[in-house]
Amino acid sequence: MGKLTVGALRVVLMVVFAGTVLIQAGMVWALFTDREDGSLPLPALRVITIVGMLTIQVALVCIWRLVSMVRRGTVFSHAAFRYVDIVIGTIVAAAILWFVVTGVNAPSQTADPGVTVIMAGIGVAILGIALLVLVLRMLLAQAVARDLEATQLRAEMDEVI
Repeated sequence: MGKLTVGALRVVLMVVFAGTVLIQAGMVWALFTDREDGSLPLPALRVITIVGMLTIQVALVCIWRLVSMVRRGTVFSHAAFRYVDIVIGTIVAAAILWFVVTGVNAPSQTADPGVTVIMAGIGVAILGIALLVLVLRMLLAQAVARDLEATQLRAEMDEVI
């Protein structure tokens, strides 16, 4: 990965991280100051949003670490699995939170249940992203195994020569 690509990705990660912090701050502020009585349980949705932003932040930190490993050329190691596993976990947590939002929102959608179906479909799509990252983890595992095998073969060839 080139310096320009890594730099651009890091800028994007920082902007998204800053955005999630601002959203969390706004939700915390609204949670303690805004006492609106609406049709939806707004405090519950605000807490879910705060936790959802936290899952995104954890994933961003892990992606940052993985990008650093790619830049150093150490991503094909067992240390990368920890970060990939955490990313998968945060995606699954985000999907669960989305399903909770769908459930909280469903009673207010009795006139238009299609909204709830669409929201549930989005939750399934989020789980699909977790499965995609799991497949990529399996590819990483194969690459690490091949790299280890290649290192062992080189060592054997060095002994022979």
